[in-house]
Amino acid sequence: AVRLQHGVSGLEPLAWSEDHRVSVSTARSIAVLEQLSDVHSGGQEMVIHRTAVGPKKEVAECKEKFASSVDPTVSQTFMLDRVFNPEGKSLPPMRGFKYSSWSPLGCDANGRCLLAALTMDNRLTVHANLNRLQWVQLVDLTEIYGERLYEASYKLSKADTPRGELGDFSEFQRRHSMQTPVRMEWSGICTTQQVKHNNECRDVGSVLLAVLFENSNIAVWQFQLPFLGKESITSCNTIESGINSPSVLSWWEYEHNNRKMSGLIVGSAFGPVKILPVNLKAVKGYFTLRQPVVLWQEMDQLPVHSIKCIPLYHPYQKCSCSLVVAARGAYVFWCLLLISKAGLNVHNSHVTGLHSLPIVSMTADKQNGTVYTCSSDGKVRQLIPIFTDVALKFEHQLIKLSEVFGSVRTHGIAVSPCGAYLAVITTEGMTNGLHPVNKNYQVQFVTLKTFEEAAAQLLESSVQNLFRQVDLTDLVRWKILKDKHIPQFLQEALDKKIESCGSTYFWRFKLFLLRILYQSMQKAPSEVMWRPSHEDAKILISDSPGMGSTEDDQEEGTSKQASKQSLCDTGKGMDIDDTAEDSLPQSSDIGGREPMEEKLLEVQAQIEAVEMHLTREHMKRVLGEVYLHTWITENTSIPTRGVCDFLMSDDGYDDRTARVLIGHILKKMNKQTFPEHCSLCKEILPFTDRKQAVCSNGHIWLRCFLTYQSCQSLVYRRCLLHDSIARHPTPEDPEWIKRLLQGPCTFCDSPVF
Repeated sequence: AVRLQHGVSGLEPLAWSEDHRVSVSTARSIAVLEQLSDVHSGGQEMVIHRTAVGPKKEVAECKEKFASSVDPTVSQTFMLDRVFNPEGKSLPPMRGFKYSSWSPLGCDANGRCLLAALTMDNRLTVHANLNRLQWVQLVDLTEIYGERLYEASYKLSKADTPRGELGDFSEFQRRHSMQTPVRMEWSGICTTQQVKHNNECRDVGSVLLAVLFENSNIAVWQFQLPFLGKESITSCNTIESGINSPSVLSWWEYEHNNRKMSGLIVGSAFGPVKILPVNLKAVKGYFTLRQPVVLWQEMDQLPVHSIKCIPLYHPYQKCSCSLVVAARGAYVFWCLLLISKAGLNVHNSHVTGLHSLPIVSMTADKQNGTVYTCSSDGKVRQLIPIFTDVALKFEHQLIKLSEVFGSVRTHGIAVSPCGAYLAVITTEGMTNGLHPVNKNYQVQFVTLKTFEEAAAQLLESSVQNLFRQVDLTDLVRWKILKDKHIPQFLQEALDKKIESCGSTYFWRFKLFLLRILYQSMQKAPSEVMWRPSHEDAKILISDSPGMGSTEDDQEEGTSKQASKQSLCDTGKGMDIDDTAEDSLPQSSDIGGREPMEEKLLEVQAQIEAVEMHLTREHMKRVLGEVYLHTWITENTSIPTRGVCDFLMSDDGYDDRTARVLIGHILKKMNKQTFPEHCSLCKEILPFTDRKQAVCSNGHIWLRCFLTYQSCQSLVYRRCLLHDSIARHPTPEDPEWIKRLLQGPCTFCDSPVF
């Protein structure tokens, strides 16, 4: 459980990103909780890093005019409407965040997720975590969109007739509703074609952000990747949805016969749900609908609270399909979309009998299509879709959080990317029929998978990236730290995978398991590292010359030291008897230490062997890039000769691919070595170690693990788990070196900061 400093705010206050960060919208900021599968920690608890993300003169004059109007229909409407009047005056101030949304993985400069944040006073901004544990606002979309509307005289199209002035209350309402965001959602990453100066076309990644406004219009922003700020905005198109009182939207993305189709699903507070076509230019392989498709048209006054779109495979129709689920009151509306030769087939229905209270939050596991819903009374429902010949049905079961946490109220849920954890925002529930005096908001993490399920999913993963599966590796980490050994079935299955395919992913998985095993075998330190030691004072008293001491004095001094030690240990939560046993070197203890030390040395040797294998594989990749992108006798700035010699220095390493590649490179280099030189003394830096370079004068430089160049500067980057060092790209670097420097850690797949 992680306690929040402020109460939650907004609708759907919890969101879990693809790079394993949980955002919680609170009354003061957005709390970001990042889950790490730390290989350097021996504790069994989850490792979480915590961070936080935080009008014009004419408008102010008009607000004052409407607030003091003698016409009560104007003044009261203005004062009670939180859109026009977020400060509230006599009402409590509108502080905090209304909604937050994570982009797909690979959108910022570090290849991670962007965070779009909507405040209670209707300001939409985009943030990025560029430096470790530091958030930076990249762009204020509310300001930019307002400038665009001002330049267009607040007309959506050129055919629109001019409206009244800002001093007119109806015009004031219209302008506010067309600039007040309700929700925003990111699309998947798509590819656009960019024409260069020499008329060549190159593929550029882009992402779309759809923003739903109160007047039912939708602004679709297109950003070029990596998103760096205002200069990365490619376009902004406005779509008229025609839905009254819009409440929520979601992207519909469907792949059929290698053709990607996309649209926007919009829900209304009155009940209807429909998909709108989104027309985009210069997007490779992108298609959309010809006309809007109505999924539910009844105006039954059941507001649409949340919409999720899940891509699935239909086992009977043998094709891909889309499952759209929407929370409407206490019910779940579902719609199955499937494209056949006859066109778009739509099957829809409602799942009833789930909750006695309205659904406050809904989340979906996109790996298997499982949907989770919760109401405020602490009840969570798990809905598992089961396909039939025609459409599908849901099996649902109740998860009572009260059995785990006691009496609680729930405010939001989110499932982790691989479905291993469920994050739940809770406060105290009723006790003996009474509400709690104070509310303590907490984010609770509940496991949804067993260790065996997580291990099997990691072994059969199509992603083959440990960082993108942190929630699964965290369950494996907990099991090994608890049992202090790697389960036999997992060890055998992993060895078979390595023998059959030899992918570096399975070698990295093996390295992860060995590192956790090494941590589980380490003895916990008996002394707290930051606490000052009293040993020096004890030595000075007993050994100082000219101080005579009787046996009684010595005994008294010893008893004082023992009492201090026992008090110290008691403060640390240790048993005095256990401490005494640890401090006395018994014969049985000595006998038991030797095999443990031997096991530690054995595991350490295995870790070094796996690290060396991964290093050699990456060296081969770097040498392949060098061979493909350099001309004869060209200095690449990469210590090519040193890397070649390092690969061939071990007689036991016999890789025919590496030998052939090195032979071609040495032939291309034509006996030239192009050595690196120390920037302090100009001496040659020999390549004898993959981690550091030491010149003849003793100057030590760390080596970049991505290019094996020496980092001869005071500023460099580190991977998320502090595994490796990488240098920053420079303007002189060619494109292929910059591409190498964008890679993740070769040991743990973590991004580099």
